Amino acid sequence: MYEPIRRKSVHTMAGPATSDFPHRSREEELDIQLAGHLAALLATTDELRALTPSGELDTAAERLVQQVTRLRGGHRPVRTPGAPASETTAAPLHRRAHALAGRALVVAASRADTAAAILAAERMDAHDAALAAATTSTSTSTSTDQRELATH
Repeated sequence: MYEPIRRKSVHTMAGPATSDFPHRSREEELDIQLAGHLAALLATTDELRALTPSGELDTAAERLVQQVTRLRGGHRPVRTPGAPASETTAAPLHRRAHALAGRALVVAASRADTAAAILAAERMDAHDAALAAATTSTSTSTSTDQRELATH
């Protein structure tokens, strides 16, 4: 009564042997995402280092390089030595770095990468502390300026 189906349904999944494009596992996709977030954090760290050099930022940059290299299977990230800061003050860079570290932390936690998660959390704390210090120094200088204006 009905004619039998002679070809495969468009809804069936093609097997790996018949696939026209490579498939990546969830872990590989998370590795790529995490490496991307850490590489962006490294670029921002390099901008901060160019704006306000410090040993702590140098150490953080080296640790980021190690993690990105590990996640990329031994390929080191491309870096621009002495990258010029796109911002004139460090606060916007610290905010960007804090956000990037937060994204890296979420991905590292979802792939259960303890080393990357610890590094991302430490970087979040460091950038949060730098922002708090910048806010405190800004409010102190503003108060001083206001007092000077009041005395004149």
